Amino acid sequence: MDSDEEATTKFNNTFVRPAKFYLSGFSNIPHVKYFYVFLCFVYIMTVLGNGFLLSVIWLVKTLHTPKYMIVFNMALTDLCGSTALIPKLLDTFLFDRRYVVYEACLSYMFFVLFFASIQSWTLVIMAYDRFIAIWFPLRYHSIVTKTSIAAMLAFEWLLITTIVASTVGLIDRLSFCGSFVVKSFFCDHGPVFYLACNDTSLNRIMAYVALVSFICIPLILIAFTYVCISIALSRIASGEERLKALKTCTSHVILVAIFFLPLVGTNIAAVASYIHPNARIINSTLAYTIPALLNPIIYALKTEEVMNAVKKLWKLSLT
Repeated sequence: MDSDEEATTKFNNTFVRPAKFYLSGFSNIPHVKYFYVFLCFVYIMTVLGNGFLLSVIWLVKTLHTPKYMIVFNMALTDLCGSTALIPKLLDTFLFDRRYVVYEACLSYMFFVLFFASIQSWTLVIMAYDRFIAIWFPLRYHSIVTKTSIAAMLAFEWLLITTIVASTVGLIDRLSFCGSFVVKSFFCDHGPVFYLACNDTSLNRIMAYVALVSFICIPLILIAFTYVCISIALSRIASGEERLKALKTCTSHVILVAIFFLPLVGTNIAAVASYIHPNARIINSTLAYTIPALLNPIIYALKTEEVMNAVKKLWKLSLT
């Protein structure tokens, strides 16, 4: 690192703020550029898939329902989350621009964590939708209304903005007097505050608050809804009706597994012992990018309602 890149800002001769951080990315992995090319392909397909889904929901009035308000929110979040992460990641490592200005690093951290957290809680709202549909089928349309879903989504965005902004904002109180090398593929919260040389206890507390808020509580709530759904399904006498109801949940279960398993594995390893930076990067990359690619395919484009809406738009375009 040259002297310009190592430039720091000092306050009262004790507080040190780096001008830039250096993102290390993978270490000692041959042909790693192929992985970044793969991420480029993932991003292009994510933009096309989610952009198409957003357009269909927006244009077809029959999809202006509470359920598809949630799906719209998920597609928008996937699109924004991938855009916050992948283009900058490719610019950083494919073109070897690994230095990130301090303020840009915190912004990068905020948007990646924010949209990942929105994804997590949107999966909870989807689980709630399935729970009401199966547990209270006759009252579904009176409980799951546009107003109630809009209120849930607004509360979700407001709460997550507050928690993530607080978590990222507390980085600003840290002094970085040692290494400025972030052992991750983006300005991840843990790898950044671990570099600080003053007290990081408050940052650790907020890291645990974020972990509990965005991984543990959503998983517990989703598990609880599926316990209730299982009880409801066991009361259905007809095996055919039981299977039909179960099929409405399979897409959601797949999305939950794809999103949470890499994140849970990474965080358990990080808390319990030590996780190699390469393993953390691979797991985190999978959690942040693959669900956004698969969500429009698994949850929406395979459903009869969306396919009918697509056929309707196609016929209108031909007339």
